[in-house]
Amino acid sequence: MAPGQVVGGEAVAEGGGWRAQLQPDSRHRIVNKIMETLKKHLPFAVDAEEEGLQELRKIAVRFEEKTYAAATSQNDYLRKISLKMLTMEMKSQNPMANSLQSSAASNSENPQEPAS
Repeated sequence: MAPGQVVGGEAVAEGGGWRAQLQPDSRHRIVNKIMETLKKHLPFAVDAEEEGLQELRKIAVRFEEKTYAAATSQNDYLRKISLKMLTMEMKSQNPMANSLQSSAASNSENPQEPAS
């Protein structure tokens, strides 16, 4: 593959494609953003001391690394991370709907006998 050649809608740069163009500080900022989202939506992490924050950072880094490795382009990488964080936001903003869904699911699995 020659530099500048278009592969799968992405131009290939010298040195390894889109990953070579993504600056390490960009990845650090993304990990920090993931951490902020996790802190908001994982109650145990808010109450946690330094040990809990270190564990949270490990989770954020691991998620970012897996997404980075699996992504086919920078747009794909950013889309996957954004989608995951948006999903977390939606779940936390709508806890009643989530509990109703889980309640409905358990009721359909274990229907109560009708009263006579």
